[in-house]
Amino acid sequence: MGRVQGLLTDLYELTMAAGYFQAGKAGQRATFELSLRRLPAHRSYVLAAGLEQAIEYLLELKFTPEGIEYLKGLPVFSRAPAAFFDCLREFRFTGDVWAVEEGTPLFAGEPVLRVSAPLLEAQIPETFLLSTMTFQTLIATKASRMVEAAGGRGVIEFGTRRAHTPQAGTLGARAAYIGGCIGTSNVEAGYRFHIPVFGTAAHSWTLAFDSEAEAFARLQELLGENTVYLVDTYELETGVENAAAVEGSFWGIRLDSGDFLAESRVARRILDRAGCRQARIMASGDLNEHRIAELTAAGAPIDCFGVGTELATSADAPSMGSIYKLVEIERKGRLRGAAKFSPDKSTLPGAKQIFRFRDHDVVGLAEENFPGATPLLVPVMHAGARLGERIPLGQIRQQAQRRLAEIPSACRRLEDPAAFPVLLSERLQALAAEVRSAELKTLDSKRA
Repeated sequence: MGRVQGLLTDLYELTMAAGYFQAGKAGQRATFELSLRRLPAHRSYVLAAGLEQAIEYLLELKFTPEGIEYLKGLPVFSRAPAAFFDCLREFRFTGDVWAVEEGTPLFAGEPVLRVSAPLLEAQIPETFLLSTMTFQTLIATKASRMVEAAGGRGVIEFGTRRAHTPQAGTLGARAAYIGGCIGTSNVEAGYRFHIPVFGTAAHSWTLAFDSEAEAFARLQELLGENTVYLVDTYELETGVENAAAVEGSFWGIRLDSGDFLAESRVARRILDRAGCRQARIMASGDLNEHRIAELTAAGAPIDCFGVGTELATSADAPSMGSIYKLVEIERKGRLRGAAKFSPDKSTLPGAKQIFRFRDHDVVGLAEENFPGATPLLVPVMHAGARLGERIPLGQIRQQAQRRLAEIPSACRRLEDPAAFPVLLSERLQALAAEVRSAELKTLDSKRA
């Protein structure tokens, strides 16, 4: 990732940091959790992704001299002590992080990541952590739905040109691969993350030659058996016939518009009649998981689907109710539970753990133990350093497919998916009641 500019955050993270410093609280130990308050629409699970970029961010986070000078010039910092800016100049993340491994299905109300660090260090990363983990989790989840709908046919991520930025397209390709896509059209993602890349030519290639047949022959000279012919620039049947007539083996053809069910059947007949039974058919253009499911159920002879806009933007559910909240704060030398109790936005106190059983999860306190359950949050950083080796993306992808298969199929339905049971431990509920009672007593004493 390279050096990260500390200004890539919301202003209030830094005004709070200055306030903590001025109040003498910057070094107090604190625990924050990134959790799923609500799932995206029509989802009963999400597939965790983005942890690698979160770790890289925390490892590299710094404030540059130029950035600090910019902050000094903002009116909101006119009363900040000079020593605060010295603190930013030396800033490094020195805390501990626990997180759910990428490729793990999660459910509403569950923590994804836990940060324990001096208060100032734990506060500043909020914006970046929420952004990178929420976005990649959304895309990985969307991809997993499309892969489920494809029923064993390949799904390829084609979305960078439709993504909100090229950078989002590259990380979206990474997340889509975790979600089960077989590859991407994004060459940068292929290079950085070792994802298989797909794609040969667009309609402009065919239009640039005097005839479709010449365009296909020239493409074959260059790409050989890797050639994918885009056959619907002019007229479908002629396009497929021209592809089949080119000498030499080729990967297959691509359909980019029209009635994919009818046209794939026509294309398959022409290819088989010409002796090109090994040639594959790819469909792309305004596809989503529902359309893919319809084509799969109808028996369309399509071998793989290329998906762009719907996948790169998670078009039907482009946001998610993820939160980053303080759950513990050091007071008088002890870590004490912290929570908010505002309507519809309440949180639970204490450092937590997810305990996964075969048919349900229990969210409990980190120190609890449930025989037979698998704790999902694992330590990934200690004292500001990474723990363990970076996990290869292909291994994360395989893990995602295995863990998705372990949750009930009813939870993976595209329509009206069943909820996976998530319970709160008795000790967590007791702590929440204790913290709430203490806060109410404090309020009552102030009113009196």
